[in-house]
Amino acid sequence: IVFQGEGCRTVPLSGHVGFDSLPDQLVNKSVNHGFCFNILCVGETGLGKSTLMDTLFNTKFEGDPASHSQPGVQLKSSTYDLQESNVNLKLTIVSTVGFGDQINKEDCYKPIIEFIDAQFEAYLQEELKIKRVLHNYHDTRIHACLYFIAPTGHSLKSLDLVTMKKLDSKVNIIPIIAKSDAISKSELTKFKIKITSELVSNGVQIYQFPTDDESVAEINGTMNAHLPFAVIGSTEELKIGNKMTKARQYPWGTVQVENEAHCDFVKLREMLIRVNMEDLREQTHTRHYELYRRCKLEEMGFKDTDPDSKPFSLQETYEAKRNEFLGELQKKEEAMRQMFVQRVKEKEAELKEAEKELHEKFDRLKKLHQDEKKKLEDKKKSLDDEVNAFKQRKTAAELLQSQAQQAGGSQTLKRDKERKK
Repeated sequence: IVFQGEGCRTVPLSGHVGFDSLPDQLVNKSVNHGFCFNILCVGETGLGKSTLMDTLFNTKFEGDPASHSQPGVQLKSSTYDLQESNVNLKLTIVSTVGFGDQINKEDCYKPIIEFIDAQFEAYLQEELKIKRVLHNYHDTRIHACLYFIAPTGHSLKSLDLVTMKKLDSKVNIIPIIAKSDAISKSELTKFKIKITSELVSNGVQIYQFPTDDESVAEINGTMNAHLPFAVIGSTEELKIGNKMTKARQYPWGTVQVENEAHCDFVKLREMLIRVNMEDLREQTHTRHYELYRRCKLEEMGFKDTDPDSKPFSLQETYEAKRNEFLGELQKKEEAMRQMFVQRVKEKEAELKEAEKELHEKFDRLKKLHQDEKKKLEDKKKSLDDEVNAFKQRKTAAELLQSQAQQAGGSQTLKRDKERKK
């Protein structure tokens, strides 16, 4: 290989350099670090979400069956460390407990949106830190959303359409028909066509397996035509022929989970895990998280260019927002000060008015007291006059009585003398 250019010397590459080992270095580094994958299972209670997860990863995950009496939708997250060959996978399964069980299902999707946004916000906060540890950060952003559709055989429920419409800009949605052995093959074919038609007519953007890579373009293009996948889950193993296989035993026969003639479980597992797991992780970061990050930073006032289409530096934007914030803070402080002064004046006026009323009341009480005191004094004087008059009458009566007694005594003495004579 010879690179030529104006003013440049010619450097022939005459031997093996070794940068062809770079992919191996990346693989070894990734394998040593391990991988993480987060799945959100959305669907009504009883559609077999936990059973399908157990079947997908050939593992019995912990968890109790959810009841149908939940007051609201709760998201339950569980993380497991799995190992296959020398590859370690930190798997997080998030289930929507109580989804669709309420009489009023209007707000069923809101807790799901809030949970997804919370994971984006946590990652954004980690990115914005001065000292970041993203290489050791446990990424909890949802990489794939398996939306479980009830096998009604008719059409999508309004709840399903509304929820998927709200989620399609935040997560990679893979619709699947749960418990697909509940309807016949012809009904299943019509049901798939009906679901696809309703998703398109309502503008719901589901995840499309990528066809830009030549190595997987053919298989992904074929699998895109099979969406939504009709799946069956089972952890029970039955002996079919000479080997044990996962199946469901019915009185009328046996349904084999890994038989593509019976269901699309194998297609789902291949597309979700073996072929497109890394693309799901990449789409989550480059599309959904970037959209959330852009909207969040725009809400905070950060922009890439100014009105003159000149680039904005982060420092200039920060200083501008800081000055704007300080200006608003100063205005609020001045407004609060003016309000405080006004309230102080109003309070002083109220206190003065109260003091005036108090003085008036005191004057009224004082005058009333004086009037009462004068009345009492007049009454006392009147009583004293009556007492004096009574004493005078008493003295006069006593005097008359004594005079009468003296007169009576003299008459008695006179009668006694007359008798003696």
